[in-house]
Order: sequence, then C-alpha cells, then structure tokens
Amino acid sequence: MLCLSSLSSARLLPLPMRPLRMSSLRSLSLRSLSLHALLALAALCGLSACVSSKGLAPLATIDDGHGLTAAAAVRGVVVTPAAWPAQQWWRRYGDPQLDSLVDEALAGNPTIRIAEARTRQAAAVTASSETALMPQAGAALKNNRQHYSANSTTPKPLAGNWAWANDVGLNFSYEVDFWGKNAAALAAAVGRQKASEVEHQAARIMLEVGVAQTYLKLAQAYAQLDLADISLDQRRQIVKLTQQRVAAHLDSELDLKQAELALPLAQAQIVAARESLSLLRAQLAALLGAGPDRGERLTRPQLHATPGVAVPATLPSELLARRPDVVAQRWRVEALRSEIDAAKAQFYPSINLNAIVGMQSLGFDTLLDGSSRLLGAASALSLPVFDGGRLRANLMLRDADYDVAVEQYNQTLVEAMHDVVSQLLSLQWLQQRRSLQQQALSTARQAQQLALKRYRSGLGNYLQVLSTDIAVLEQQRTQIDLDTRAYDLDIALVRALGGGYQLPPPSLPSSPSATALPGGQP
Repeated sequence: MLCLSSLSSARLLPLPMRPLRMSSLRSLSLRSLSLHALLALAALCGLSACVSSKGLAPLATIDDGHGLTAAAAVRGVVVTPAAWPAQQWWRRYGDPQLDSLVDEALAGNPTIRIAEARTRQAAAVTASSETALMPQAGAALKNNRQHYSANSTTPKPLAGNWAWANDVGLNFSYEVDFWGKNAAALAAAVGRQKASEVEHQAARIMLEVGVAQTYLKLAQAYAQLDLADISLDQRRQIVKLTQQRVAAHLDSELDLKQAELALPLAQAQIVAARESLSLLRAQLAALLGAGPDRGERLTRPQLHATPGVAVPATLPSELLARRPDVVAQRWRVEALRSEIDAAKAQFYPSINLNAIVGMQSLGFDTLLDGSSRLLGAASALSLPVFDGGRLRANLMLRDADYDVAVEQYNQTLVEAMHDVVSQLLSLQWLQQRRSLQQQALSTARQAQQLALKRYRSGLGNYLQVLSTDIAVLEQQRTQIDLDTRAYDLDIALVRALGGGYQLPPPSLPSSPSATALPGGQP
C-alpha cells in the first residue's frame, strides 16, 4: 500500500501526525496543501494500472420472467377473479378459535422472535455502515507521571527528576468517499436489512399457514373419529345378528368369525383417530410456543365451507412483488450488486483528512497557557500498487456471490410460478374428484334406502341394511378426506400467492410479469 501524507509545503509525515505549534500553523498554506493533494492524487491514479479490475465482471443475468409461461398448463382451470389474500386471511373460515390461535402463535412462537432479532441485527449493521460516511471526532485526556533518566537525551531540568506529562485534545477524522466505496457498502447493508425485514414477514406467513393446516387436520381427525364410532356400533350390531342367525342354523361359525373380525379393526380406527387428536393438539401447542397442556384446552374446530377456485385478476403482473421469498431474494441480489461496487472502489485511492486540537504541557501549571495549544491538520492518500492479487480475488468472490444470488432468484421465480400453478391444477382435479365422490355417496345412500325398504317389507334381512350402512360410512370417510384436501389446497394457494404480504418496499426494482394465468393479462 502506497501512502502519501501532506502536512505542509515543505514536509510529508505519516499518521499519527506530528504536533504543530502556532508558529508552524501560521506558515501552513492551504493552497499549497490542496496543490500537493491534487498532484499526489494524479500520481496515484497513474500507478493504478499496477492493480486493476480489468476482465472481472458477473456472469449471471436476472430472469425477466417472460419465459415462465403457464397459460397452456392451466387452460382447463376455471377460476373467478378475487382480491389478494388479506393479512388476516384465515378469518374467512369463520372459526373464532382459529383466529385466536393464530394471534397467539404470532405473539408467542420463538421463530417470530428470532426473525425480529435478525431484523434488528441487520438494522444495526446498516447503522454501523452509515457511520463511515460521517466525520468522526473523539476526545482524549492523558496524564502520565514519569521519572526521566539523568543519563539519556532528556535535558535539564527534567533529567533525573519526576514530572507530569499532560495531553488534552480533540481528534477529528474524515474519509472522503470519492469513489463511492462507503456509499456502496451502506447500500449493501440496506439491501440485507430489507431482505431481513421481508424474511420476517415470510416467517409470519409460514407460521400462519402451519397453524391453519394443523387446525384443519384436527378437524379431520374429529370427523374421522365420529365415523369410527358409528362404524363400531354397526359392526357390533352385525355380530349380534350373526350370532342369532348361527343359533338359528342360518349362518355358520365361519360367518360369525368373519363378523367378529371386523370389531377389532373398527376399534383400531378409533384408537388411530384418538392418537391423531392427541398428536395434533400437542403440535398446535408447540406452534403457539406453549407446552402440550395448552393443546388439551382446544375444542372441536368449526370451519365454514371453503370458497371456490379464485385468483387475483392482477396475478401475472404482481405475483412476484407479493411473494416475500421472491422479494427477499431480489434484495439480496441488490445488496451483492452494491458489494461489487464497493470491491471495485478498493482499487482506487483512498483520501483521509485528519485534525487535532488540544493542549499539551509538562506539569499542570502551564497546561492552560496559550503557548501549550496543540493544533494540527493532515491529509492522506493511499493506493494499492502490489497486493499479490488480494483485491482481484476479493472482487472475483463478490462477482461469484452475485452470480449465485441471481441464479437463486431465477430459481425462486420458477418455484413461485410452479407453486401457484400446482395449487390451481390440484384444485381443478379435486373438483372432478369431489363431483365423482358425491355421485358415489349418493349411490351408496340410495342402496341404503332400498335395503331398508326391502327389510321393512320382509323381502330382505337386517344384515343387508347394515352392510349398506357400512358402505355409506366408507364413502363419507372418503368425502371427509376430499373436503379436508379442499381446505388444504385453499390454504396452500394463499401461501403461494404470498399470504398477507402485499407491500414490498417501493425502492425495490420492479419485478417483471412472469406468466399468463386465468384471471389476468400476460
């Protein structure tokens, strides 16, 4: 590192600078100082060819999203225009207990507090980076009592005696950000802070989705338990009737054993449903940031019907600005772009200005005398000439980091569009499955009614009625699974659309339109 410091027109001194008395200060020429600084700067720029960033540049390109078309993939999906998910999107399910659980989770889950702490960390780094653009000042007070050698260079009367050495002063320093190095570092810190803020919102959304999906599974477990209880009662009736038929020599012992075999199977379904209830209560308690006992106070969910398939009319053009993972990754790209600028600025001269004002004396009696005043000013310019490739390696690393972040952003775009399209496609096929399942359930109920009529008219036996009842229960069990799937896909679509995150920072470069989907223009 080549360093030139200018104190006067006649002398160059390194920092820390040599104290100047008033007589020396009066001879200091500001014009001469400026002239020497400019000449030194020109000389340093001439040496800049020794360490060059020539040939180094990022290779990755940010995807504009125009290639991520999906119109053909979702051509058969029938959707209706809708608003973007509200910040409290889960309230549309109309379950007050779910509303309170989500609020409790957002207030008590450690994941959210961790995200908040990381945001504060990033804000502190930004504040620290901002100080590099500001002048620095510090005060110092030094008192030193020393015995001076009688056989050294110290003259009389100090030689061989004790004396106090006192220094009181203010030091000022300022780095002129001529090439924008510190400004670029600050911009990088701001980008990382913005990414951290968006990640905080992403953590909130994932927690909201986690609570809603677990609560949905709890509702499913309750419904399955109800069916399992009904199924067990029906199996017991079948066993009782079969025993009567065996006693009347109408059925064999084999028929009885087959009927009895269904009892433990039905009881196993009840045990499995109760296990699910216990595990899901404990899981919800953990999401709330509480102990397992919190889950034991939960009551049965009361969810309302799910809405139909609907996406916002502005989906193609605004999705990428409403997904927190996409926005956060874009901020990382911008931060690394600024780090490249800061790395490039290190190839150019740095300019530092320093000054000192204070009092200096031997002993206390003359410390406040005018002749003890200490004044000084200095400017320093430095430029790397030979560094063994350190700066080029650092810039290469920043370029590579930027390339990684850009490709991660491009991958995030692909995953975001795939996420939305996947939910739409699944909802499309689910509609068909639910339609067919309703037909199957309707047919099973018709068979149940026919068997009941035959039994009442004496043309059939009650075993046939119970058999049709079991068939209806099986279809109802499948119906519960499909209804749960509808809720689950609805929640997943909310997550894919970015949840309640709707306001990305306005200074972020606008995200491009990514695809053409029903409900919006490409």
